[in-house]
Amino acid sequence: MNFEYNVDGTVLKLTLDKKLSAVTAEQLEKELAEKLVGVKDFTIDMAKLAYVSSAGLRVLLKAQRQVAQNGTMKIINAVPEVMRIFETTGFKEILNIEN
Repeated sequence: MNFEYNVDGTVLKLTLDKKLSAVTAEQLEKELAEKLVGVKDFTIDMAKLAYVSSAGLRVLLKAQRQVAQNGTMKIINAVPEVMRIFETTGFKEILNIEN
């Protein structure tokens, strides 16, 4: 999996592709711990993401909590397969998802 970051001051956009599995979630969690410092507007583009595991959901929730201290996080372009995971797990009600 590749994580593509675009930073503009306090705005961060992350583009995910393929699968956010237990292995890739650990890497993403480490990277976000640093990259989210001072971020007020965090967007995650999931147009190319086919799957998210429970470990990936945990990382998303942790990122939202970190950003919520000073700003907002939103998810955009989630594909139907990922939306089903969000709906099944109840994360659709927890995360700010725009499609």
